[in-house]
Amino acid sequence: PGSVLLFTHEKLRFQNAGGGGGTGHLSEPQSKFLIIDGQHRLAALRFYLQSQPEEASTIRVPCMIFDGRSEDFAAEMFVIINSTPTRINKSHLVDLYERVSWAAPDRKFASRIVASLYVEADSPLRYRINRLGGRSQKDKWILQAELFNEIYRWVKRDWRRIQNAGGGARLADQYYATVRDFFKAAERAWGEGWGHASYMVVRPVTLKAMLRVLSDLAREDAEPESARVGRWGERLAPWADLLPSFKVAGFYERFPARGEVERVARIHRELLKAAKITST
Repeated sequence: PGSVLLFTHEKLRFQNAGGGGGTGHLSEPQSKFLIIDGQHRLAALRFYLQSQPEEASTIRVPCMIFDGRSEDFAAEMFVIINSTPTRINKSHLVDLYERVSWAAPDRKFASRIVASLYVEADSPLRYRINRLGGRSQKDKWILQAELFNEIYRWVKRDWRRIQNAGGGARLADQYYATVRDFFKAAERAWGEGWGHASYMVVRPVTLKAMLRVLSDLAREDAEPESARVGRWGERLAPWADLLPSFKVAGFYERFPARGEVERVARIHRELLKAAKITST
């Protein structure tokens, strides 16, 4: 089999066997190795040896071992090796943005917001985001990669202002709070349509359009934060009149488009118009 890449945070000792050639004995870590690359090969070998144990002595697996490094280093190596569309799930890549040094600061910033939307107890999207490895049994509303793309679209537009304000986790928390308050206000506005299976309100196409509305609304009315949910709830209240148009039955006929991108843009315009919000 081809070589596999292994990682351990422990520093391993190498004892030269003498005689030149660089051969010797390498100590083993107390904990198990993490596999950076070669997981499928090793799994296949394990199953093969379970069925053909007599072959064990004939198999040699070349390994490259990274020892004494941080787990962030392992995460970065994993992403560098696997970050092609056919090898790594985009949702998993979002999870790793904060841990890899080469990720752009604006992407790291956006990934913090997305992570908070999934885990924070006061988030209207808590456990509703379809992320890789998520265990919640709640119905999922949107893929993490789709949500990230919209949050990143907003962050990228505001990036100069974010940089001037110092960026960092504290400001990411403020942006999270803005998204949280917006969706709480939207939930009030949509009423029975929010989370209801008969409506398209919390389907990806509408959630993405709403996030674009948020980007526009936050520019003109983000402050003061106090009573923001109530203030925005009043501004978004006209959306209740649109609810019949968001019934699942006939939705795509009422919002015809050549694809998802065009449909998101169309719904965005409709929501802006109803709430009398100016797009900037």
